[in-house]
Amino acid sequence: MNKVTLLGRIVKDPDVRYSQGDNPLAVARYTLAVNRRFKRQGEQDVDFISCIAFGKNGEFAEKYLKKGQMIGIIGRLQVRSWDDQNGNKRWSTDVVVEEQYFAGSRNEEKKQEKDAESGFYPMDGMADDSDLPF
Repeated sequence: MNKVTLLGRIVKDPDVRYSQGDNPLAVARYTLAVNRRFKRQGEQDVDFISCIAFGKNGEFAEKYLKKGQMIGIIGRLQVRSWDDQNGNKRWSTDVVVEEQYFAGSRNEEKKQEKDAESGFYPMDGMADDSDLPF
């Protein structure tokens, strides 16, 4: 069975392109920042996972998803390989999105928009007050 369930924040607005042909297909790519459950000292506590959504899921991502939103996705892991210009074997692992859901509260979304418009950003994870020069 190949099933992936993730909950995280979108790192930047989805990059959406359309396939060529008679029936263009939306292809949305975005990266999801997913917190690790446990952290070892000196290790990063977030994984950045590449996601790709096709068709209606891609159109949904283009229309409704944006940087900073908390979303939940269900999909499958896909590994692909190719030879680069120098003949080296390259690998890519993506989650192909089958379902995507809003996971943040509406109030949280509105607060993020308001903070971004005013130029203020949350200081979660930033230095504590003892590092400030005043």
